[in-house]
Amino acid sequence: MSMNIIFASSEAVPFAKTGGLADVSGSLPSAIKALGAEVCLFLPLYRDIQDGSFNLESTGVKVTVPVGEKDIECEILISEAPGGVTAYFLKKDEYFDRSGLYGGADGDYFDNLERFTFFSRGVIEAAKALDIKPDIMHCNDWQTGLIPAYIKDTYSKDPFFKKTATLFTIHNLAYQGLFPPELFKATHLSERLFTFDGLEFWDKVSLLKSGIVFSDVITTVSETYAAEIQTKRLGAGLDDLLKHRKKDLHGVLNGVDYSVWDPETDSLIAANFTADDLAGKQSCKDALLKEFGLPTGKERPLIGIVSRLVDQKGFDIVTKAARKILKMGFALVLIGTGETRYEEFFRKLATENPKSVGVKIGYNEGVAHRIEAGADIFLMPSRYEPCGLNQIYSLKYGTIPVVRATGGLNDTIRDFTEPGGNGFKFKGLSAKALLDTLSEAAGLYKDKSRWKKLMCTAMKEDYSWERSAGRYMELYRLALSSLHVS
Repeated sequence: MSMNIIFASSEAVPFAKTGGLADVSGSLPSAIKALGAEVCLFLPLYRDIQDGSFNLESTGVKVTVPVGEKDIECEILISEAPGGVTAYFLKKDEYFDRSGLYGGADGDYFDNLERFTFFSRGVIEAAKALDIKPDIMHCNDWQTGLIPAYIKDTYSKDPFFKKTATLFTIHNLAYQGLFPPELFKATHLSERLFTFDGLEFWDKVSLLKSGIVFSDVITTVSETYAAEIQTKRLGAGLDDLLKHRKKDLHGVLNGVDYSVWDPETDSLIAANFTADDLAGKQSCKDALLKEFGLPTGKERPLIGIVSRLVDQKGFDIVTKAARKILKMGFALVLIGTGETRYEEFFRKLATENPKSVGVKIGYNEGVAHRIEAGADIFLMPSRYEPCGLNQIYSLKYGTIPVVRATGGLNDTIRDFTEPGGNGFKFKGLSAKALLDTLSEAAGLYKDKSRWKKLMCTAMKEDYSWERSAGRYMELYRLALSSLHVS
Protein backbone atom coordinates (compact mmCIF):
# COMPACT_ATOMS: atom_id res chain seq x y z
CA MET A 1 0.00 0.00 0.00
CA SER A 2 1.40 3.41 -0.96
CA MET A 3 2.15 6.08 1.58
CA ASN A 4 -0.32 8.96 1.87
CA ILE A 5 1.31 12.37 2.36
CA ILE A 6 -0.15 15.80 3.03
CA PHE A 7 2.30 18.55 2.12
CA ALA A 8 1.33 21.79 3.88
CA SER A 9 2.99 25.03 2.84
CA SER A 10 2.25 28.74 2.88
CA GLU A 11 3.51 29.11 -0.71
CA ALA A 12 4.26 27.00 -3.78
CA VAL A 13 4.97 27.70 -7.42
CA PRO A 14 3.17 28.32 -9.68
CA PHE A 15 0.48 29.53 -7.27
CA ALA A 16 2.25 31.91 -4.86
CA LYS A 17 5.88 32.78 -4.20
CA THR A 18 8.05 35.02 -2.06
CA GLY A 19 11.17 32.81 -1.94
CA GLY A 20 12.78 29.39 -2.08
CA LEU A 21 10.06 27.74 0.01
CA ALA A 22 7.75 28.12 -2.98
CA ASP A 23 10.22 26.43 -5.31
CA VAL A 24 10.55 23.46 -2.98
CA SER A 25 6.81 23.18 -2.39
CA GLY A 26 6.14 23.35 -6.11
CA SER A 27 8.65 20.64 -7.05
CA LEU A 28 9.15 18.20 -4.16
CA PRO A 29 5.55 16.89 -3.96
CA SER A 30 5.59 15.81 -7.62
CA ALA A 31 9.01 14.16 -7.19
CA ILE A 32 7.66 12.21 -4.20
CA LYS A 33 4.54 11.27 -6.16
CA ALA A 34 6.77 9.95 -8.95
CA LEU A 35 8.24 7.49 -6.43
CA GLY A 36 4.81 5.97 -5.87
CA ALA A 37 3.40 7.90 -2.92
CA GLU A 38 0.00 9.57 -2.80
CA VAL A 39 0.63 13.29 -2.28
CA CYS A 40 -1.60 16.32 -1.97
CA LEU A 41 -0.65 19.94 -1.38
CA PHE A 42 -2.47 22.38 0.92
CA LEU A 43 -2.17 26.17 0.51
CA PRO A 44 -4.03 29.30 1.60
CA LEU A 45 -6.15 30.80 -1.18
CA TYR A 46 -4.41 34.14 -1.62
CA ARG A 47 -5.76 36.96 -3.78
CA ASP A 48 -3.24 36.33 -6.55
CA ILE A 49 -4.29 32.68 -6.75
CA GLN A 50 -7.96 33.65 -7.03
CA ASP A 51 -7.08 36.18 -9.74
CA GLY A 52 -4.78 33.77 -11.60
CA SER A 53 -5.49 31.15 -14.25
CA PHE A 54 -5.40 28.05 -12.10
CA ASN A 55 -8.71 26.34 -12.95
CA LEU A 56 -9.94 26.43 -9.36
CA GLU A 57 -13.03 24.41 -8.57
CA SER A 58 -15.04 24.02 -5.41
CA THR A 59 -14.90 20.69 -3.62
CA GLY A 60 -18.28 21.44 -2.08
CA VAL A 61 -16.63 20.85 1.30
CA LYS A 62 -16.58 23.41 4.09
CA VAL A 63 -14.88 23.24 7.48
CA THR A 64 -15.14 25.27 10.66
CA VAL A 65 -11.96 26.23 12.47
CA PRO A 66 -11.83 27.74 15.98
CA VAL A 67 -9.50 30.74 16.19
CA GLY A 68 -9.55 32.56 19.50
CA GLU A 69 -13.17 33.30 20.35
CA LYS A 70 -14.34 32.90 16.75
CA ASP A 71 -15.44 29.89 14.74
CA ILE A 72 -14.21 30.52 11.20
CA GLU A 73 -15.93 28.71 8.34
CA CYS A 74 -14.07 28.24 5.10
CA GLU A 75 -14.55 26.55 1.75
CA ILE A 76 -12.06 24.09 0.26
CA LEU A 77 -11.16 24.58 -3.41
CA ILE A 78 -9.17 22.25 -5.63
CA SER A 79 -6.78 22.52 -8.58
CA GLU A 80 -3.79 20.64 -9.98
CA ALA A 81 -0.19 21.35 -9.02
CA PRO A 82 2.87 20.38 -11.11
CA GLY A 83 3.33 16.67 -11.75
CA GLY A 84 -0.35 15.86 -11.35
CA VAL A 85 -0.37 16.57 -7.61
CA THR A 86 -3.77 17.57 -6.27
CA ALA A 87 -3.72 21.02 -4.65
CA TYR A 88 -6.30 22.09 -2.07
CA PHE A 89 -6.86 25.71 -1.07
CA LEU A 90 -8.40 27.09 2.10
CA LYS A 91 -10.59 30.02 1.09
CA LYS A 92 -11.09 32.69 3.74
CA ASP A 93 -10.96 36.16 2.24
CA GLU A 94 -10.85 37.79 5.67
CA TYR A 95 -7.35 36.35 6.06
CA PHE A 96 -5.99 35.81 2.57
CA ASP A 97 -7.59 38.27 0.13
CA ARG A 98 -4.69 40.69 0.51
CA SER A 99 -1.97 42.16 -1.67
CA GLY A 100 0.86 40.25 0.04
CA LEU A 101 1.33 36.81 1.52
CA TYR A 102 2.72 37.82 4.91
CA GLY A 103 2.70 41.61 4.94
CA GLY A 104 2.81 44.84 2.99
CA ALA A 105 4.93 47.95 2.71
CA ASP A 106 4.37 48.74 6.40
CA GLY A 107 5.62 45.36 7.59
CA ASP A 108 4.09 42.04 8.61
CA TYR A 109 0.32 41.75 8.90
CA PHE A 110 -0.85 42.34 12.50
CA ASP A 111 -2.93 39.15 12.52
CA ASN A 112 -0.39 36.68 11.11
CA LEU A 113 -0.71 34.41 14.13
CA GLU A 114 -4.47 34.21 13.58
CA ARG A 115 -4.04 33.71 9.84
CA PHE A 116 -1.65 30.79 10.15
CA THR A 117 -3.36 29.31 13.20
CA PHE A 118 -6.41 29.16 10.97
CA PHE A 119 -4.44 27.66 8.10
CA SER A 120 -2.64 25.05 10.23
CA ARG A 121 -5.73 23.78 11.99
CA GLY A 122 -7.73 24.22 8.81
CA VAL A 123 -5.46 21.77 6.98
CA ILE A 124 -6.15 19.16 9.66
CA GLU A 125 -9.91 19.72 9.59
CA ALA A 126 -9.91 19.72 5.78
CA ALA A 127 -8.08 16.38 5.73
CA LYS A 128 -10.85 14.89 7.86
CA ALA A 129 -13.64 16.47 5.84
CA LEU A 130 -12.09 15.29 2.56
CA ASP A 131 -11.37 11.85 4.07
CA ILE A 132 -7.64 12.09 3.34
CA LYS A 133 -6.09 9.97 6.06
CA PRO A 134 -2.38 10.93 6.04
CA ASP A 135 0.52 8.72 7.01
CA ILE A 136 2.68 11.85 6.99
CA MET A 137 1.93 15.51 7.52
CA HIS A 138 4.93 17.29 5.93
CA CYS A 139 5.00 20.82 7.35
CA ASN A 140 7.18 23.71 6.21
CA ASP A 141 8.51 26.69 8.18
CA TRP A 142 6.76 28.66 10.91
CA GLN A 143 3.53 29.16 8.97
CA THR A 144 2.69 25.45 9.47
CA GLY A 145 4.57 24.94 12.73
CA LEU A 146 1.37 24.53 14.73
CA ILE A 147 0.28 21.40 12.83
CA PRO A 148 2.63 19.03 14.73
CA ALA A 149 1.45 20.54 18.05
CA TYR A 150 -2.19 20.01 17.10
CA ILE A 151 -1.54 16.40 16.06
CA LYS A 152 0.29 15.68 19.32
CA ASP A 153 -2.15 17.56 21.56
CA THR A 154 -5.59 18.55 20.27
CA TYR A 155 -6.00 15.52 17.98
CA SER A 156 -4.00 13.01 20.03
CA LYS A 157 -7.07 10.88 20.75
CA ASP A 158 -8.68 11.32 17.32
CA PRO A 159 -8.65 7.89 15.64
CA PHE A 160 -8.45 9.57 12.22
CA PHE A 161 -4.86 10.61 12.97
CA LYS A 162 -3.85 7.60 15.07
CA LYS A 163 -1.27 6.51 12.49
CA THR A 164 -0.18 9.99 11.34
CA ALA A 165 3.43 11.09 11.82
CA THR A 166 4.75 14.61 11.29
CA LEU A 167 7.86 15.87 9.52
CA PHE A 168 8.83 19.52 9.82
CA THR A 169 11.22 21.23 7.37
CA ILE A 170 13.15 24.34 8.39
CA HIS A 171 13.88 26.34 5.26
CA ASN A 172 15.41 29.29 7.11
CA LEU A 173 15.79 29.32 10.89
CA ALA A 174 15.98 33.12 10.97
CA TYR A 175 12.23 33.40 10.28
CA GLN A 176 10.58 32.12 13.44
CA GLY A 177 6.99 33.37 13.55
CA LEU A 178 7.24 35.17 16.90
CA PHE A 179 4.17 36.73 18.52
CA PRO A 180 3.16 38.32 21.85
CA PRO A 181 2.20 35.84 24.61
CA GLU A 182 -1.34 37.18 24.93
CA LEU A 183 -2.07 35.86 21.43
CA PHE A 184 -1.41 32.24 22.45
CA LYS A 185 -5.06 31.70 23.35
CA ALA A 186 -5.96 32.14 19.67
CA THR A 187 -4.38 28.74 18.99
CA HIS A 188 -6.74 26.83 21.33
CA LEU A 189 -3.76 24.71 22.41
CA SER A 190 -3.44 23.64 26.04
CA GLU A 191 -1.94 26.32 28.26
CA ARG A 192 0.59 23.73 29.43
CA LEU A 193 2.21 23.97 25.98
CA PHE A 194 3.15 27.62 26.49
CA THR A 195 6.31 26.78 28.43
CA PHE A 196 10.06 26.58 27.87
CA ASP A 197 9.55 22.98 26.70
CA GLY A 198 6.79 24.03 24.30
CA LEU A 199 6.00 27.13 22.25
CA GLU A 200 7.40 29.75 24.64
CA PHE A 201 10.55 31.49 23.39
CA TRP A 202 11.82 34.44 25.46
CA ASP A 203 8.25 35.19 26.56
CA LYS A 204 6.92 35.05 23.02
CA VAL A 205 4.95 32.47 21.08
CA SER A 206 7.24 30.81 18.51
CA LEU A 207 5.48 28.90 15.76
CA LEU A 208 8.81 27.66 14.39
CA LYS A 209 9.71 26.26 17.80
CA SER A 210 6.35 24.48 17.83
CA GLY A 211 7.34 22.60 14.69
CA ILE A 212 10.74 21.70 16.11
CA VAL A 213 9.41 20.52 19.49
CA PHE A 214 6.41 18.48 18.37
CA SER A 215 7.45 16.93 15.03
CA ASP A 216 8.54 13.30 14.84
CA VAL A 217 11.30 14.13 12.34
CA ILE A 218 12.90 17.50 11.56
CA THR A 219 14.70 18.32 8.33
CA THR A 220 16.51 21.29 6.94
CA VAL A 221 17.72 21.98 3.46
CA SER A 222 21.39 20.95 3.54
CA GLU A 223 23.63 18.83 5.71
CA THR A 224 25.99 21.67 6.55
CA TYR A 225 23.10 23.93 7.58
CA ALA A 226 21.77 21.16 9.83
CA ALA A 227 25.11 21.27 11.66
CA GLU A 228 25.38 25.08 11.61
CA ILE A 229 22.00 25.68 13.27
CA GLN A 230 23.18 23.67 16.26
CA THR A 231 25.80 26.37 16.95
CA LYS A 232 25.44 29.66 18.84
CA ARG A 233 26.48 31.61 15.73
CA LEU A 234 23.69 30.39 13.47
CA GLY A 235 21.27 28.76 15.91
CA ALA A 236 19.13 31.91 16.33
CA GLY A 237 18.60 31.06 19.99
CA LEU A 238 17.31 27.56 19.19
CA ASP A 239 20.68 25.80 19.04
CA ASP A 240 20.27 24.03 22.40
CA LEU A 241 16.84 22.72 21.40
CA LEU A 242 18.16 21.55 18.04
CA LYS A 243 21.10 19.82 19.72
CA HIS A 244 18.60 18.15 22.06
CA ARG A 245 16.76 16.82 19.00
CA LYS A 246 19.94 16.05 17.06
CA LYS A 247 19.04 12.40 16.41
CA ASP A 248 15.79 13.52 14.74
CA LEU A 249 17.36 16.35 12.70
CA HIS A 250 18.44 15.60 9.14
CA GLY A 251 19.86 17.71 6.33
CA VAL A 252 18.32 17.01 2.92
CA LEU A 253 19.66 19.12 0.10
CA ASN A 254 17.04 20.78 -2.07
CA GLY A 255 16.83 19.78 -5.72
CA VAL A 256 16.26 21.98 -8.75
CA ASP A 257 13.82 21.76 -11.62
CA TYR A 258 15.90 21.05 -14.72
CA SER A 259 12.83 21.38 -16.93
CA VAL A 260 13.12 25.11 -16.16
CA TRP A 261 16.87 25.53 -15.62
CA ASP A 262 18.73 23.82 -18.45
CA PRO A 263 20.78 25.66 -21.13
CA GLU A 264 19.97 22.97 -23.67
CA THR A 265 16.24 23.80 -23.61
CA ASP A 266 15.97 27.25 -21.96
CA SER A 267 13.80 29.49 -24.14
CA LEU A 268 14.70 32.65 -22.19
CA ILE A 269 18.36 32.77 -23.26
CA ALA A 270 20.04 33.97 -26.46
CA ALA A 271 21.34 30.57 -27.57
CA ASN A 272 21.13 27.01 -26.30
CA PHE A 273 24.24 25.00 -25.46
CA THR A 274 25.46 21.84 -23.75
CA ALA A 275 28.65 20.56 -22.16
CA ASP A 276 29.46 18.89 -25.49
CA ASP A 277 28.77 22.00 -27.56
CA LEU A 278 29.61 25.23 -25.75
CA ALA A 279 29.36 27.55 -28.76
CA GLY A 280 26.11 29.06 -27.53
CA LYS A 281 27.71 30.11 -24.24
CA GLN A 282 29.68 32.91 -25.94
CA SER A 283 26.53 34.06 -27.76
CA CYS A 284 24.77 34.25 -24.38
CA LYS A 285 27.64 36.29 -22.93
CA ASP A 286 27.62 38.76 -25.82
CA ALA A 287 23.83 39.15 -25.61
CA LEU A 288 24.01 39.66 -21.83
CA LEU A 289 26.66 42.36 -22.16
CA LYS A 290 24.52 44.16 -24.75
CA GLU A 291 21.42 43.86 -22.53
CA PHE A 292 23.29 45.60 -19.70
CA GLY A 293 24.86 48.20 -22.01
CA LEU A 294 28.41 46.87 -21.67
CA PRO A 295 30.90 46.55 -24.54
CA THR A 296 31.44 43.16 -26.18
CA GLY A 297 34.68 41.89 -27.64
CA LYS A 298 36.78 42.38 -24.51
CA GLU A 299 38.39 39.19 -23.28
CA ARG A 300 37.63 39.55 -19.59
CA PRO A 301 35.73 37.38 -17.11
CA LEU A 302 32.15 38.45 -16.40
CA ILE A 303 30.75 38.05 -12.87
CA GLY A 304 26.99 37.60 -12.50
CA ILE A 305 24.88 38.25 -9.40
CA VAL A 306 21.18 37.46 -8.93
CA SER A 307 20.30 38.11 -5.31
CA ARG A 308 18.50 39.91 -2.55
CA LEU A 309 20.80 42.78 -1.63
CA VAL A 310 21.04 42.15 2.10
CA ASP A 311 23.69 41.41 4.72
CA GLN A 312 22.81 37.70 4.80
CA LYS A 313 24.01 37.44 1.20
CA GLY A 314 27.40 38.93 2.08
CA PHE A 315 26.95 42.29 0.39
CA ASP A 316 28.86 44.09 3.12
CA ILE A 317 32.03 42.35 1.92
CA VAL A 318 31.09 42.68 -1.76
CA THR A 319 30.78 46.46 -1.43
CA LYS A 320 34.15 46.66 0.33
CA ALA A 321 35.80 44.61 -2.42
CA ALA A 322 33.89 45.91 -5.48
CA ARG A 323 36.33 48.50 -6.78
CA LYS A 324 39.30 46.17 -6.34
CA ILE A 325 37.36 43.48 -8.21
CA LEU A 326 37.03 45.84 -11.16
CA LYS A 327 40.73 46.71 -10.99
CA MET A 328 41.48 42.99 -11.29
CA GLY A 329 39.89 43.09 -14.75
CA PHE A 330 36.41 41.70 -14.06
CA ALA A 331 33.15 43.02 -15.48
CA LEU A 332 29.99 42.72 -13.37
CA VAL A 333 26.26 42.41 -14.06
CA LEU A 334 23.71 42.34 -11.24
CA ILE A 335 19.98 42.11 -10.78
CA GLY A 336 18.44 42.33 -7.34
CA THR A 337 16.58 44.36 -4.78
CA GLY A 338 17.00 44.82 -1.06
CA GLU A 339 18.47 47.29 1.40
CA THR A 340 18.52 50.86 0.11
CA ARG A 341 22.21 51.35 0.91
CA TYR A 342 23.17 48.41 -1.32
CA GLU A 343 20.84 49.43 -4.13
CA GLU A 344 22.36 52.92 -4.08
CA PHE A 345 25.92 51.56 -3.93
CA PHE A 346 25.51 49.44 -7.05
CA ARG A 347 23.71 52.20 -8.96
CA LYS A 348 26.62 54.50 -8.19
CA LEU A 349 29.18 51.82 -9.08
CA ALA A 350 27.51 51.37 -12.48
CA THR A 351 27.43 55.12 -13.10
CA GLU A 352 31.12 55.44 -12.25
CA ASN A 353 32.08 52.38 -14.34
CA PRO A 354 29.70 52.34 -17.32
CA LYS A 355 31.90 50.00 -19.38
CA SER A 356 32.40 47.44 -16.62
CA VAL A 357 29.26 47.36 -14.46
CA GLY A 358 25.63 46.81 -15.39
CA VAL A 359 22.91 46.94 -12.71
CA LYS A 360 19.17 46.36 -12.72
CA ILE A 361 17.37 47.02 -9.44
CA GLY A 362 14.31 44.77 -9.23
CA TYR A 363 13.68 41.22 -10.34
CA ASN A 364 12.95 39.68 -13.72
CA GLU A 365 12.93 35.94 -14.35
CA GLY A 366 14.20 36.25 -17.91
CA VAL A 367 17.13 38.44 -16.86
CA ALA A 368 17.98 35.95 -14.11
CA HIS A 369 18.14 33.15 -16.70
CA ARG A 370 20.28 35.25 -19.03
CA ILE A 371 22.76 36.09 -16.26
CA GLU A 372 23.07 32.40 -15.41
CA ALA A 373 23.68 31.59 -19.07
CA GLY A 374 25.93 34.50 -20.04
CA ALA A 375 28.19 35.12 -17.05
CA ASP A 376 31.51 33.31 -16.60
CA ILE A 377 31.39 33.38 -12.80
CA PHE A 378 28.46 33.49 -10.37
CA LEU A 379 29.12 35.16 -7.01
CA MET A 380 27.46 34.01 -3.74
CA PRO A 381 29.55 35.08 -0.70
CA SER A 382 26.73 34.49 1.80
CA ARG A 383 27.00 34.90 5.56
CA TYR A 384 24.74 31.87 5.78
CA GLU A 385 22.79 30.00 3.10
CA PRO A 386 20.47 27.18 4.19
CA CYS A 387 20.59 25.63 0.72
CA GLY A 388 20.86 28.11 -2.12
CA LEU A 389 19.63 27.39 -5.63
CA ASN A 390 21.46 29.85 -7.85
CA GLN A 391 24.80 28.13 -7.38
CA ILE A 392 23.16 24.90 -8.59
CA TYR A 393 21.60 26.67 -11.59
CA SER A 394 25.04 28.14 -12.32
CA LEU A 395 26.66 24.72 -12.42
CA LYS A 396 24.20 23.60 -15.08
CA TYR A 397 24.95 26.67 -17.21
CA GLY A 398 28.74 26.33 -16.95
CA THR A 399 28.86 29.57 -14.97
CA ILE A 400 31.44 28.80 -12.31
CA PRO A 401 30.27 29.53 -8.74
CA VAL A 402 32.45 31.49 -6.34
CA VAL A 403 30.90 30.87 -2.94
CA ARG A 404 31.54 31.08 0.76
CA ALA A 405 31.72 27.65 2.43
CA THR A 406 28.46 27.77 4.36
CA GLY A 407 25.22 25.76 4.32
CA GLY A 408 24.17 24.38 0.97
CA LEU A 409 26.92 26.30 -0.79
CA ASN A 410 29.44 24.14 1.03
CA ASP A 411 27.53 20.96 0.20
CA THR A 412 27.14 21.61 -3.54
CA ILE A 413 30.41 23.33 -4.49
CA ARG A 414 33.82 21.62 -4.42
CA ASP A 415 36.85 23.86 -4.77
CA PHE A 416 38.68 23.58 -8.10
CA THR A 417 41.73 22.27 -6.23
CA GLU A 418 39.79 19.24 -4.96
CA PRO A 419 39.05 16.04 -6.90
CA GLY A 420 35.99 16.68 -9.05
CA GLY A 421 36.17 20.40 -8.29
CA ASN A 422 33.30 22.40 -9.78
CA GLY A 423 33.89 25.93 -8.48
CA PHE A 424 35.72 28.17 -6.03
CA LYS A 425 35.11 28.23 -2.29
CA PHE A 426 36.42 30.35 0.58
CA LYS A 427 35.80 30.27 4.34
CA GLY A 428 36.57 33.69 5.78
CA LEU A 429 33.81 36.30 5.84
CA SER A 430 36.05 39.13 4.63
CA ALA A 431 36.78 41.21 1.55
CA LYS A 432 40.30 39.78 1.51
CA ALA A 433 39.08 36.17 1.37
CA LEU A 434 36.73 37.07 -1.46
CA LEU A 435 39.41 38.94 -3.41
CA ASP A 436 41.96 36.15 -2.96
CA THR A 437 39.48 33.62 -4.33
CA LEU A 438 38.50 35.80 -7.28
CA SER A 439 42.21 36.24 -8.03
CA GLU A 440 42.51 32.46 -8.26
CA ALA A 441 39.48 32.37 -10.56
CA ALA A 442 40.95 35.09 -12.78
CA GLY A 443 44.17 33.13 -13.07
CA LEU A 444 42.42 29.93 -14.06
CA TYR A 445 40.16 31.77 -16.51
CA LYS A 446 43.24 32.67 -18.55
CA ASP A 447 43.99 28.97 -19.03
CA LYS A 448 41.20 28.22 -21.49
CA SER A 449 41.61 24.44 -21.54
CA ARG A 450 41.48 24.14 -17.74
CA TRP A 451 38.56 26.56 -17.54
CA LYS A 452 36.63 24.60 -20.16
CA LYS A 453 37.29 21.39 -18.24
CA LEU A 454 35.96 23.05 -15.07
CA MET A 455 32.85 24.19 -16.96
CA CYS A 456 32.18 20.68 -18.26
CA THR A 457 32.58 19.17 -14.79
CA ALA A 458 30.11 21.72 -13.42
CA MET A 459 27.56 21.15 -16.18
CA LYS A 460 27.48 17.39 -15.60
CA GLU A 461 26.45 17.71 -11.94
CA ASP A 462 23.00 16.32 -11.11
CA TYR A 463 20.97 17.97 -8.38
CA SER A 464 17.56 16.90 -9.60
CA TRP A 465 14.69 16.42 -7.18
CA GLU A 466 14.67 12.63 -7.58
CA ARG A 467 17.57 12.15 -5.18
CA SER A 468 16.08 14.50 -2.57
CA ALA A 469 12.67 12.87 -2.87
CA GLY A 470 14.20 9.43 -2.24
CA ARG A 471 15.78 10.72 0.96
CA TYR A 472 12.46 12.18 2.10
CA MET A 473 10.77 8.83 1.54
CA GLU A 474 13.36 7.26 3.86
CA LEU A 475 12.65 9.90 6.49
CA TYR A 476 8.89 9.46 6.17
CA ARG A 477 9.40 5.77 6.97
CA LEU A 478 11.61 6.75 9.91
CA ALA A 479 8.90 9.11 11.21
CA LEU A 480 6.30 6.34 10.97
CA SER A 481 8.57 3.88 12.76
CA SER A 482 8.69 6.30 15.67
CA LEU A 483 4.94 5.69 16.05
CA HIS A 484 5.55 1.89 15.91
CA VAL A 485 3.57 1.83 12.68
CA SER A 486 4.68 -0.77 10.16
